[in-house]
Amino acid sequence: MVEDFLFTSESVTEGHPDKVCDQISDAVLDDVLRQDPNGRVACETFITVGLVIVGGEITTKEYVDIQKLVRELIRDIGYTDSKYGFNYKTCAILNAIGPQSEDISQGVDVGGAGDQGLMVGFACRETPELMPLPIMLAHKLTRRLSQVRKEGILDYLGPDGKSQVTVEYRAGKPARVNTIVLSSQHTTEILDATGKQITEDARQEIIAAVARPVIDPGLLDDRTIFYVNPTGKFVIGGPQCDTGMTGRKIIVDTYGGMAPHGGGAFSGKDPTKVDRSATYMARYIAKNIVAAELAERCTVQLAYAIGVAEPVSVMVFCDGTERVPNGRLEKLVRKHFDLTPRGIIETLRLRRPIFTPTAAYGHFGRTEETFTWEKTDKVADLQKDA
Repeated sequence: MVEDFLFTSESVTEGHPDKVCDQISDAVLDDVLRQDPNGRVACETFITVGLVIVGGEITTKEYVDIQKLVRELIRDIGYTDSKYGFNYKTCAILNAIGPQSEDISQGVDVGGAGDQGLMVGFACRETPELMPLPIMLAHKLTRRLSQVRKEGILDYLGPDGKSQVTVEYRAGKPARVNTIVLSSQHTTEILDATGKQITEDARQEIIAAVARPVIDPGLLDDRTIFYVNPTGKFVIGGPQCDTGMTGRKIIVDTYGGMAPHGGGAFSGKDPTKVDRSATYMARYIAKNIVAAELAERCTVQLAYAIGVAEPVSVMVFCDGTERVPNGRLEKLVRKHFDLTPRGIIETLRLRRPIFTPTAAYGHFGRTEETFTWEKTDKVADLQKDA
């Protein structure tokens, strides 16, 4: 018998320092792929007070204007005024990029994986996107925080922000939202007379403008708890108060903790790096299995050795919800999905500048056309052979 439980997931806005770094790393990758689809990129970014450092290994014959690219991206995120503690015009930018090791290249050039590692994909029936409900709600809240800021609906909000959603499950199924946490950077104009708390009017305004428009009213009730900036205020935010680094929000990027995570982060890595491309393939496989109604939930693990094309292992686990044996599903996966790095890149069309949008609000459960790993075009084949 499946017991009742609470499950929590979080998300962060595009202005969170870690997400700023993810977006910069993926913007560098996209600029390389735009000019050189075969370019190799492993780009890491670090941000702190008044400083951005972009480093890593890039192999390409083309030129990337790091200064221009970084400033434009930070501007678009919203760090356009020093009142937010960071300004795209005045921040220092350090370029510390070098070429990729030839020892790695010699294994990748012949079609092998760009690194060893294990990668995980997941899907379940909790939402139309076949994603866990808590992470999808958390992403909706952070997207809405960004929207109301950029559209001037709540013009006192700053770029940095977080959400957290706790969902109550009954007999293994999501039943209601127990708790919502919203933390958003803001200006001093909504502080009360003590200067230590936002006003109750501002708190209620944020709940009304951010939470209620995006959360299904059927999931909310009079017992749902709302925390808005629970420390009291959030005036100092962004890189002024918190360093950021590429790859530190891996659970936000994937399934909100509902599924295991593989061995590496995604942003700043070209598709020869199976940390990224094989994780996308694992999601593609899991989503098609669930969409084909062969299971209610599905976890797929792939693993690779550096320089070797075929995966060293393929595992399909459906947590007792499968309608055909897991071993049979594994055989179907090997038959219908090309799991070599080249096959993954071709199947999902990954040698394109499509990655910057993945760097905020999750890599999975997205509906944009460029998120090719969200397609369910293998359903008929899987159902026929199952």
